[in-house]
Amino acid sequence: MKKAYFAAGCFWGVEEAFRKVPGVVETAVGYMGGTVDRPTYGQVCTGKTGHAETVEVIYDPEKVTFADLLRHFWTLHDPTTPDRQGPDVGSQYRSAVFSTDEGERDLALAEKEELDRSGKYRRPVVTEISPASRFWRAEEYHQRYFEKMRRRVGPVR
Repeated sequence: MKKAYFAAGCFWGVEEAFRKVPGVVETAVGYMGGTVDRPTYGQVCTGKTGHAETVEVIYDPEKVTFADLLRHFWTLHDPTTPDRQGPDVGSQYRSAVFSTDEGERDLALAEKEELDRSGKYRRPVVTEISPASRFWRAEEYHQRYFEKMRRRVGPVR
């Protein structure tokens, strides 16, 4: 199994989207890219810790590649909006790929450049691509949040 780390706004929806990818074995939501050890959700929401809401994706590389996950990542959000996704504003909602090795970094940089050249977006892609640092798992109530809400409320019709 391998791990990959992506930030694309509020981690609840991003986690749910990655859970549906064949070959993804497990996901977790948490925080990465900041300066505070063991950050809490409340601390991260202040925007003062430097962390991004991040999804840890554990996957079987024989069933899905990092390149496949990266292509999926680009479809989940608008990578041209700095520190914002939809109504969520702040550095904790930034677009980021936290690479675990040079191969991931190089691939993410190449795809980011290709997206910029493609003309798909009117604005430049601002996705941060940086080395993965310590992943701090978020509080348990954030894990599989939408799944928990569906169990409590039932399916939306």
